[in-house]
Amino acid sequence: MTTRHHPAAHHAAQPHPSRPSLLSLAALAALLPATPVWAQDATAATATEAGKLTTITVTAERREENALEVPMAITTLRGEALDTLNASGEDLRMLSGRVPSLNIESSFGRAFPRFYIRGYGNTDFRLNASQPVSLILDDIVQENPILKGFPIFDSEGVEVLAGPQGTLFGRNTPAGVVKFDSVKPQKTFGGYASLGYGSYGTTNLEGAVNVPIDAQWQSRISVQSQHRDNWVTNEAPVTQQTHKLEGYDDNAVRAQLLYGAGTDFSALFNVHARNLDGSARLFRANIIQPGTNDLVDDFDIKKVYLDGKNEQKLSSTGASAHLTWAFSGYKLHSITGFEKVHSYSRGDVDGGYGASYAPSMGPGTIPFSSETADGLRAHQQWTQELRAESTAAGPLSWQGGLYFFHEKYDMDAYSYDSVFAGGAQTGLSTTTQSNNSWAAFGSVNYAIAPDLKLRAGLRYTHDWKKLSTDPGDVAVDDSAGLSGTVSGSKVTGDLAATWSVSKGTNLYARVATGYRGASILPASAFNPLSDAAPETNTSYEAGVKSELFDRRARITADVFHYDVKNQQLTAVGGASNSTLLLSAKKSMGQGFEMTLDAYLSDNLLLNLNGSVNTTKIKDKNLVVAGCAMCTVTDPAGTVAGTYHIDGNPLPQAPKYVANANLRYSLPMADGSEFYLYTDWTYRSKINFFLYESVEFTGKPLTQGGLRLGYIWGDGKYELAAFSRNITNKVVVNGAIDFNNLTGFVNEPRTFGAQFKAMF
Repeated sequence: MTTRHHPAAHHAAQPHPSRPSLLSLAALAALLPATPVWAQDATAATATEAGKLTTITVTAERREENALEVPMAITTLRGEALDTLNASGEDLRMLSGRVPSLNIESSFGRAFPRFYIRGYGNTDFRLNASQPVSLILDDIVQENPILKGFPIFDSEGVEVLAGPQGTLFGRNTPAGVVKFDSVKPQKTFGGYASLGYGSYGTTNLEGAVNVPIDAQWQSRISVQSQHRDNWVTNEAPVTQQTHKLEGYDDNAVRAQLLYGAGTDFSALFNVHARNLDGSARLFRANIIQPGTNDLVDDFDIKKVYLDGKNEQKLSSTGASAHLTWAFSGYKLHSITGFEKVHSYSRGDVDGGYGASYAPSMGPGTIPFSSETADGLRAHQQWTQELRAESTAAGPLSWQGGLYFFHEKYDMDAYSYDSVFAGGAQTGLSTTTQSNNSWAAFGSVNYAIAPDLKLRAGLRYTHDWKKLSTDPGDVAVDDSAGLSGTVSGSKVTGDLAATWSVSKGTNLYARVATGYRGASILPASAFNPLSDAAPETNTSYEAGVKSELFDRRARITADVFHYDVKNQQLTAVGGASNSTLLLSAKKSMGQGFEMTLDAYLSDNLLLNLNGSVNTTKIKDKNLVVAGCAMCTVTDPAGTVAGTYHIDGNPLPQAPKYVANANLRYSLPMADGSEFYLYTDWTYRSKINFFLYESVEFTGKPLTQGGLRLGYIWGDGKYELAAFSRNITNKVVVNGAIDFNNLTGFVNEPRTFGAQFKAMF
């Protein structure tokens, strides 16, 4: 039986009113300080004075600034909030819902996270997929989706920049940027070590040591090692190739060398690597009750029924050099980056054993068997940025530069047969993709008056991409050829204003554009080669940022509206067993975001954040194939089995996202401290696919965490017990659409303990 190649989980959002004008947005933002507030950055910020918040410094505009003075929606995760999430051995998906409008999901497990900001992302599961959310790690873009899964450890924090970032970060940023910055080498010896142990034999070891070499040179080495035992049993009553699953060993290291910190010439060198060996995402056949989105009554998260092999291996290495020259009135930066990744992920896509033509089969009906793998090899990414920025005092500041990007790699698509051939390889095709891009950009800030500042920026980008497929021993549809080239150029930019209405309170408004480069889909057994033109986004935003009550509280809030033209969408599965690259004429999103940090007392810190996002696909002629076994609720198309998706929300776009953190501190007379920390996230229902159906709709999900700890020795030592997903809420959070009601679920409840020591 011919099978479709590699799966994905696909998801959605919600409707829309009309576009608000900038004037109405600003008017609404001006009213916000007088309204009830709930939500700001999810950091449990430590204070230099009891009961007072520290200033949040961000680098969203490529230089250090007070977050309250940057005219865009920025949310950060730092310190204890980040450490609490990381202690249980989770991957980047742990950040989902922790800041307004952010969702992260994956059909590959710990590899290949897919990011969505304000409901805008890309559900494409192919290894050459591009995303409209860019991930920046230590000033280097991680373009390939496999690179985006590099773990967070020894980190200064995470910055989420919502909305188009089309000037300073450029292409493939129309939805926003997720930015990670590692702790840099320091001039004094020190470091930390952290060891966590928890459910399912989970261990999480993290540490760093900072070693000054002499007056000019400093070094820092950081490591993280995560392990989990296999805790899911494969109980298929046929020959099994993988008996125990869901374990992993995920190890990463980073070494940095800094020269000349604080002098006219400085150089920061960074080398990093990751190795992952574990399970691919577990697909579970027929776990959804027909006519509902409930799990079947006998669902057991610790059991699967697979006849195929499941494994995932990933290795990556990278290096960067950031050189800075300081002159009178300006600085020059040269940032060179190199990344290389190799991956292989194999899974039993049909989620069961046997098939209708080769019984026995189960659980439930397995129309046909599908076992595939994807591999990425010969990957290389080179980036080079040359940037100048002003440093002179005065009302005018500026920065500008050039950017170059080159990437090339091979993608291998494998198929296997566990029904008749004992899991032997039955097919292999290889696709090669090359991508070159260059850009010129500039940004100007000008203070018209002490309380009124303007920002403006422009970027010109040219992209070129070529793809070619060697079908090998696989029969593919070559009616459109086996190779293709796309190219294009685009000017993007932004214009923003900040008005200081009083000390500690700023209003801002921003108009910004961004775009995602053209994409190519290789030929397969079910579809010819296809491509899609670049998509563009125009966004309007206004908000307020304020510190209140002598820095005991901080609030930010914004409203926004965006329009996307020619949005690239991926339609997968359905009765036709297809994978199609589509372009919607238009889609839109709009909503509201708010964050709040507040000391309710000197020892009680509250962090709240939340968002409302409404998205809609706007293309009356756009139709997709429906699912094979689910209940589609969209209007039928003229071709049997197709459905109109005009008016549907975007996939993986929850309308509501909320996060609440509460930390209570109990100081002791000897300077030690007991504390209780709890964090809760909520996201409303989501669509997995472009069409709407009863079964393939994710239920609303609320998850909570609890941490009890003791800190002593002037803050050098900490011992804590924790639990994640304490209510043990398990729901279907993704699906495979081409065979049956196959889905995958979120992580179950876990418990653990952590010890951390500073030196």
